[in-house]
Order: sequence, then C-alpha cells, then structure tokens
Amino acid sequence: MLTADVVIIIAIGYVGLLFLLAFLSDRWARRGQGWIGNSAIVYTLSISVYCTSWTFYGAVGSAARSGLDFATIYLGPTLVFLGWFYLLRKLVRIGHTHRISSIADLISSRFGKSNTLAILVTLIAVIGTTPYIALQLKAVTSSFDVLSAPPGTGFAPLPPVESGFFDGAFWVAAGMALFTILFGTRNLETNEQHPGVVAAIAFEALIKLLALVMVGIFVVYSVGGLEKLFDNDAARRMITEREEMFGGRWTALTFLSAAAVLCLPRQFQVTVVENGRESHLKTAGWLFPAYLFLISLFVLPIALGGLTTLPPGADPDMFVLTLPLAADQELLALFVFIGGFSSATSMVIVACIALSIMISNHIVMPIVLRMNAMGVRQSDDLKTFVLNSRRFSIVFVLFIGLMYYRFSAQTEALASMGLIAFAGVAQFLPPMIAGLYWRQATATGAKLGLIAGLVLWIYTLLLPSLALPGNWVSDIVAQGLFGAVWLKPQALFGMTGMDPLVHSVLWSLSANTFLLALGSLFSEAKPLERLQGALFVDVFRNPEGRESTALVRTAAIDDLRILSSRILGRPTANRLFDDYARKQGRERGNPIPDATLIANLEREIGGSVGAASARVMISEVVSGESISLDEIIKMVDETQQVIEYSQALEANSQALERTARQLSQANERLMRLDTEKDDFLSQVSHELRTPMTSIRSFSELLLNSDDLTEEKVERFVRIIHEESIRLTGLLDEILDLSHLERGEVQWKSERLTPESAVASAVFACEGLATEQGITIEHVACNTPATVLGDRDRITQVVINLVSNAIKYNDNPRPWVRVSRYLDEDHFIIDVADNGPGVGDVEEGHLFSKFSRGWRQIEKGRSGTGLGLAISAEIARKLGGRLELVRGGANGSCFRFAIPLADASAATAAD
Repeated sequence: MLTADVVIIIAIGYVGLLFLLAFLSDRWARRGQGWIGNSAIVYTLSISVYCTSWTFYGAVGSAARSGLDFATIYLGPTLVFLGWFYLLRKLVRIGHTHRISSIADLISSRFGKSNTLAILVTLIAVIGTTPYIALQLKAVTSSFDVLSAPPGTGFAPLPPVESGFFDGAFWVAAGMALFTILFGTRNLETNEQHPGVVAAIAFEALIKLLALVMVGIFVVYSVGGLEKLFDNDAARRMITEREEMFGGRWTALTFLSAAAVLCLPRQFQVTVVENGRESHLKTAGWLFPAYLFLISLFVLPIALGGLTTLPPGADPDMFVLTLPLAADQELLALFVFIGGFSSATSMVIVACIALSIMISNHIVMPIVLRMNAMGVRQSDDLKTFVLNSRRFSIVFVLFIGLMYYRFSAQTEALASMGLIAFAGVAQFLPPMIAGLYWRQATATGAKLGLIAGLVLWIYTLLLPSLALPGNWVSDIVAQGLFGAVWLKPQALFGMTGMDPLVHSVLWSLSANTFLLALGSLFSEAKPLERLQGALFVDVFRNPEGRESTALVRTAAIDDLRILSSRILGRPTANRLFDDYARKQGRERGNPIPDATLIANLEREIGGSVGAASARVMISEVVSGESISLDEIIKMVDETQQVIEYSQALEANSQALERTARQLSQANERLMRLDTEKDDFLSQVSHELRTPMTSIRSFSELLLNSDDLTEEKVERFVRIIHEESIRLTGLLDEILDLSHLERGEVQWKSERLTPESAVASAVFACEGLATEQGITIEHVACNTPATVLGDRDRITQVVINLVSNAIKYNDNPRPWVRVSRYLDEDHFIIDVADNGPGVGDVEEGHLFSKFSRGWRQIEKGRSGTGLGLAISAEIARKLGGRLELVRGGANGSCFRFAIPLADASAATAAD
C-alpha cells in the first residue's frame, strides 16, 4: 500500500536522479565531451517543458468538462513549429548574434537597449508566470494528497485543509526552490545555457510521455477497447454537443497557445537561449508536433474512462491518477505521480531560471549600478553577487506563486489557471513581432502597448481569479469598479455575453497593438534604436560585425579587463582577450581596445547580465561613444533603398497592369483575326466552289449527253464562260486585296483633279443604271481641288460604291446620288441611295472580307463580297477613309474621303 512516506522517498530519489543526470551532463559539456548541446533530439525534448502538469492532469480535466477544447492547447504550438522557418529561425539567429539571455533582453535590446522596457517586460513575466507556478503547486499537492489518501477516498476534489503556513504546498515550493537553485545557479555562463538542465528536462519529457501513454493503454484495455469506450452518451456529448466548436473561444485558445510557446519565459529560454545550433530547428519543426500528438493521443480515452467508470463527483483533473488507483494499480499510479511531478518540476525549474535571470539582469543590477554601490576599478566579485541575486529571485518567484495559490480560488480548474498565464505573457507578442519585422517600431510605442495590455489583463482576467465569496474582489467583479456597471471586469464597457477569456484577450491585445502602432508612428526613435532595428529586422542580411563598426568608442585596456573579469570570471575574460589579440596579430593578452573589441565584450557581458546592464557597465569605462558617419549614411541609404524599392514596386505594378491590358487587347485581336481567318477561308471555299460546281456540272452534261439541242449547248457554254469569268474575277480580287494589305501594289502617286475621276466612274456605271431603271443624280464640287493619288484606284472605289448602290436598290422609284464637296482638308465623295439600307448587325463587319451588307443578297444579287474590303484598303493606302455615314430603312450613304494635296486649298475654299 502506498503511504505518504513512500511517495516522498520515491520523489526525493527521483529528484536525486535528475540532479545526478544534470551534474554529469554539465561536467561532460565543460570538458567538451558532452553530446547534449549537439543533439537535436535532446533540444526538441527540452521544448516539451511546454507540457506542464496542466497538460499532464489538466488536459484530461478540460476534455471531461469542455470536450475538444483541450486540443487547441496543442494546435497552436504545432502551427508555430511547423512554420519554424519564418519566425523561430529569425528568433534563434538574433539570439545567437546578440547573445540574448531572455525575452526581456530580446525586447529591450531591440528597442535601443532600454532598461525601462526590460523592467516592464520582467514585471509582466513575473506576474504572468505566477498563476502558472501556483498551478504546479496545486497539481503536485493534489496528486500527492490523492495518492496518499486511504483507498476509495481520493476521487472527489479534496477541500483545502487549514494546516498553517508550513503546509504541503509550502514544502513543495521550498523543495522546488532548492532544486532550482542547485540546477540553475551553480555557475554564471556567458550565453546563459544550461546543458545539465536541458538533459534533465529531456529525460523528464520521456517520463511524462511514457506515463500518459501507459495510462491511456491501461484505460482502453480495461474497458474493453476503443469502440466500447466511445459508444456511450458521455462520448457523444463530449464530441458532438460542445457549443461554439471552432468558434471564438477555439480561435482565442489556439492563438494564446501559439503565443505562449513563443512568449512564455521558460519557452523562450529552452527554444532560443538554450539552442546550440540553428539547424536543430529543422528537427524540432516535425519532432515537437509529433511529441504533442503522442502526449494528447489518450486524453479523450482517459477522460471518457473517468466519466464512465469513476464515481460521480470525481475530480476530472485527477482522472489520470485516480483511474489506476480505482483498479488497484498502485505501481502504475506511482509512475503517473512521477510523470506529473516531472511535468511540474521541469516547468518550475526553467521558469524560475528564466525569471531569475530577468530579475537579476534588469532589476537588481540596474538598481545597484544606479546607486553607485560599485565602481569598475574595485575588485569586488560581481559574479558571486549576480548568482546570489538570482538565487534570491528564485525564492521570491516561488514565494509569490505560493501566495497566489493560497489566496486564489483553490477550487479553480488547472486549465483556467494556465489560461490566465497564457493571456498575460501574450502581451509580449505585439512588441516581439513588431521588433522583428517593423523598423519604425519604437520603444515609446512598445512601452505604451505593454502598459495598456498589462493593466487590462490584470483587471479583466487576473483580478477575477482572486474573487472569493465575500471579499472586495468579488464585489468589483459583480458590480464594477466604484459601482460602475460599465466597468465590470468581465463585461467591460457593456460588452456582455462573451467568454471571459475571449473578452480579456480581445481588450488587452487590441489596446496593446493599437498603442504600439500609434506610439511608434508619433514618436521618434533614438539613433541606437534605429541601429538595433536595422540589425534585428535585417538579421539575415547584416554581417555579425556591423554593430562593432557602427558604434565608435574607446577605452583603457585595463578597465575593460577588470570589468570583464568581475562579471565573467578571470579565466573566461583572459581567454577572450587572448583570442582577440591573436586575431589582431598581437602578443597574447594585449589586444588593441578598438570598437570591435568593446562591442564583443559588451555582447559577452550582456549574455550574463543582459544587454541593458552590460551597456551601462561598458559606458562607465568607454569614452567618445557615437554612431559612425558611415553607419548613419548606410542607415539612410537603406531607408532610401526601401523607399525606392517601394516606388519601383509600384511602378512595376503599374507597368505590369498596362502590359496585362495590352496583352489582353492583343489576345482579343489575335482571336478576332483567327476568327476572321477561319471565316475568310470558309467564305473563299464557298465562293470558289459555287462557280466551279456550275462549270463542272454543265461540262459533264456536254460530255455525257448526246441528245442536247444546239440551243442548250450554246446556253450551257455561255454559262460556263460566265462562271469562268466570275471565278477569274474572284481570284483577281482576292489577289488584289492580298497585294493591297501586304503593300505589294505599285501605286502611281500623281496630282490629279478628283472631280474628273469621279465623273468617269459614274459614266462607266450609266449602262447598269439604265438597265435597272435608276437615275444617277450628280452634285458636283464647284471649288477646284487637287489630290495626290492613283486615278485608277480612285475610280475603282467609286465604281464599286455606285454599282453596289444600283444593284441592291429595289425601291419602286429608285435613285442614286453622287455628291462631291470639300470638308476642311479632304475631298469628300458621298454615294447615297434610297434602297433597303444596312442593318445594325451588318454594319459592324461591313468592310470585312466577303461581307455583303445589302438584304437583296437573298434575291440572288450576290457579288464576291470583296468590293468594300478592297475599297476600304485603297482608301487607307491613299491616306483617307471609307465609312458608312447613314444606314437603315431609308437607304445608305457611303463616304469616301481623300486628303487634299495642298492644305491651303482647303483653307481657301472655306
């Protein structure tokens, strides 16, 4: 039987095993024999510190209460790591290049190494992580109470027991503090990497995964298989009856979990700071999502097993532990406890290490520096001071976590406490993303956004979690601040009916992002901010040494040596100076203290105490600091390049639009030409076939019929002759049009009187007009005019127009009128008639090949259909135009305009 003493002894033994593993890993790493820092698998498993006791216990509880909501906690990180190339790669590259030691250091360094901003980020991180630490304390104490309770009594949530200050939660917190101090503050590293901690966390990742999988398999096996497990009302209700599935809460949870895997101090520590090689992200990009899938695989079966087999009122958060206990599987339950203990301790260790670094670097050290409690020429050991401040910070962080656990609603579900922390650290996301991708983001904007987000998060989410019956917080939640209903924390400004989490995230992040953008647009960045912005945004294009050449400063070599020895330790400092002297080609340990050496020392010191504190320390021993003129010019050039690039993109876009329109028009024209080509070939085939068919038919009659009379023979021969003439004329016109279009016709360009050419053309049509009973009316031009052209071609056009007007006029009292006059610089010839006219549809393709616009075509008065096409081409070659100026039922009028040879003649005529 499991007793409290047995559980405690096994837990202590497990902690001892972890410490031994961490100690050996650290030792191997210092000797250069360790494979921890070079293993992508160990690095990926360490990222599983994301899976805390909330994941281990709370995911099952969340599934039992809210169905598939738990899946969002895994979905967000999965999306982030699948897209590692776009965001995580940039974060890791910046972390390596600038020796970033924490998320506060990242944001502070990006915005001009602002210590005020670093302090603000640190405070938010501490406040935001407090509920998470309380969650771990609750999970460990609750699981310990369940495991050590008498058989059959640990299923329901146990009420809080008043056992004084030194209760189980206190000793758990004290043990975790000692454990974290031993793990994370044994040495001060220049890169803040802890290979021993990483190895221990990777080992714990395997333990908690194995424990959950074993419980899942046990539950599925014990109830008779998955089919039986899911074939009940509880399963159907859990999967299908959850309201707002994939709605606002789902979106908010997915977003928060994605933000948390980037912004939680512990996640930033293991993902960015502890990263040994950027290439490890390739493995983490698929292995970490696979880990999340495996650890969530049995969440639903365990939740269903607890709902269907455990007594009513059993605590869903403890199903993972109570299911084995209910089946008398004490060894499995003990292993599950160790898995949950691993989840809690790994989170607390890394979170406290990350927060202690932030508190020490950005709060304690700046205070000490400002108070002038030390001078750079003193021999005090700052390394010991920094380590002690971090140890104190670890105790402080766990203490406030314990206080939150005591004074918050201890009956609150684990998932709710975890989501409060997620929403808090999500406030880092706007300045992080803006800092990585927006050069114009400023420290002023980041501060305004973070302050607004922090205040709204505390008021709308953190404060309501402290509400207990009868206390002042519950009054504010129920009635609003100062009794103002519109200031209710969970219904701010009258926004009622929303999920409290979605409500808080919407208000806090909206205000954060808006004020970040507004503050950045209306504030001017300092020179160092601009330099850091360029280095961060363009980290893949900037060389690593650019910051070294940007800041011009000098210092005494002895001051630099004393300062670096006090922070980094004498051996590390001596090695740095020896390496740089060797690069300069100087004797060992005596480099020239140029700007590059100073920048490298600041980066190394920043890895231990933060960029802002390192800058303050370096500033005490250097002189003449300024940004070089070359760097200023380079920054201006880069800004101008961005502007020019934007303008070029806009011009290219407009050019592409014009080209697209031209291509579209050309394509339409080609399609139209292709259609006209097909029509032309079809019509040519038809026009040639008609006379050839007649010739062939009558020839066969003449050859095969012996009884034809002479009269028929003569008539057939005449028809063959007429069709041959028609065929020859058709071919001549096709060739003529083809030569005209290709410009192969020899033009006789001469000065001539167009009136005489028109008169001769009309005279040539008199016979046809007389035959049709049509009178041709003449309206001559009384003003002498001269044109430059080919008389025969002008005559050809007029004959074609007049003969068409005669042939297709079926009016009982037909007439054709040929008018000539001057219009500005053209000689105009109008050929009008009172025939059937040209329809609207026919007008569109009137001058195309084989087009016949007159309706009398139905009566057999068909020509070749090329006359108007040839005439239009002749008019174009003459520099004039041929157009239809009137059509319809009242007849038609074609206008043939020829340019005058002498423009002054037209002017004189007017």
